[in-house]
Amino acid sequence: MNTTISNNGLPFLPQAPGSQTNGTATGTGSTASDAPASVPGKDDSVRLTDSARALQDAAKVDGNAAIDTKRVEQIRKALADGSYQVNPARIADKMIALDAQIAGTAKP
Repeated sequence: MNTTISNNGLPFLPQAPGSQTNGTATGTGSTASDAPASVPGKDDSVRLTDSARALQDAAKVDGNAAIDTKRVEQIRKALADGSYQVNPARIADKMIALDAQIAGTAKP
């Protein structure tokens, strides 16, 4: 199946070898020649910012933390029987502390 793409009266531009030419595209699907030719070199590297490193370290600490199943069960029961108490002031304080930490203004 061939699909013709109109150029709306614009002049045809030179195309890279192996790419679509003169506004005509073939609908044959993706082929190996459609894939990018570049391959990462040996000198490619990634540098993490201090913030990214801190998040990575925090994830490692939290990822290794054991789940307190007894506490989870207490909260589950309190939610089920309606006795779970929400403390909006504590939630607000924690959100403000998190915002300060993200902004880098938190006190150690």
